[in-house]
Amino acid sequence: MAAKGRSAKGRGLRVVAVFEALKGAAVLLAGCGVLSLVHKDLHHIAVRLVQLLHMNPARHYPSIFIDAANRVTDFQLWMLALSALAYSSVRLIEAYGLWHERRWAEWFGFLSGAVYLPVEMFEIFRKPDGLRVAVFLVNLGVVGYLATALKRSRSSRRG
Repeated sequence: MAAKGRSAKGRGLRVVAVFEALKGAAVLLAGCGVLSLVHKDLHHIAVRLVQLLHMNPARHYPSIFIDAANRVTDFQLWMLALSALAYSSVRLIEAYGLWHERRWAEWFGFLSGAVYLPVEMFEIFRKPDGLRVAVFLVNLGVVGYLATALKRSRSSRRG
């Protein structure tokens, strides 16, 4: 019976590991995209993007976007890309640990996910929409699953 419980726990941890690895990979790709903008004319890129989306560059929000693109420096792009690398490294290390059923990764995943819950709740109350609610529910599910896995691990070590 214990082996059956462990394999069910292992399958659940692997699902969470894949989810975390996908988040890490997505942010890593975004960081590479940011790096591709270094030494580029961001004003021209912003104007082309606004045109591609059939927006009027003279309108309020498109003009804010274009003005912001004018102020971005190569240093800021490098810092953003390095931040993306750091975040994705953490997510990929966590995914590795969860895949291999490491207790430190369960704790790390639980704590790092739980930290975001109050912020996500605040965002839902501030401006409710389906995406915010979905993100909150997925994070709550992951945190709840990892809490259950930690509790089971603790019980099985005592018993």
